[in-house]
Amino acid sequence: MKHVYKTMKSPVGELTLVASDHGLAAILWEDDDPKRVPLGETEHDDQHPVLLEVERQLNDYFAGRRKQFEIKLAAVGTAFQKDVWRALSTIPFGETRSYGQIAQQIGRPKAVRAVGAANGRNPISIVVPCHRVIGSNGKLTGFAGGLEAKSVLLKLEVGNDELGLTS
Repeated sequence: MKHVYKTMKSPVGELTLVASDHGLAAILWEDDDPKRVPLGETEHDDQHPVLLEVERQLNDYFAGRRKQFEIKLAAVGTAFQKDVWRALSTIPFGETRSYGQIAQQIGRPKAVRAVGAANGRNPISIVVPCHRVIGSNGKLTGFAGGLEAKSVLLKLEVGNDELGLTS
């Protein structure tokens, strides 16, 4: 499958948007580990319609004008990973869940660590809101974009004064 990409500036650093003709395949962080989301060869394309739409919706999100994304997704993963990513997509804007709550939601209550691993492999950060998953103790936990980016995203959604999380 052919993938195209473009980059965009954001409040959490430069993001690389990756798509195929089937939809959004990945949103990668500035210092992302290339092994986290294996995509194969990609070609630069600043005018691909999927990428332009993703960039528009992300800009609206960062400006506080969007709480939900309306983007066709084309992430590649295992059946278990996709179950976790679907569950992540149900976390409402401005709310958080623990890894244990996600494991319960997908009917695998003992798979908390596997949920954490699948969360870490989420290729479509922000749109599939893995930043909304925190530790059961209320602390910010691992995030591909870094804990500072996770904090920025949560503060954007909840409001600076309302964020009762600890890092």
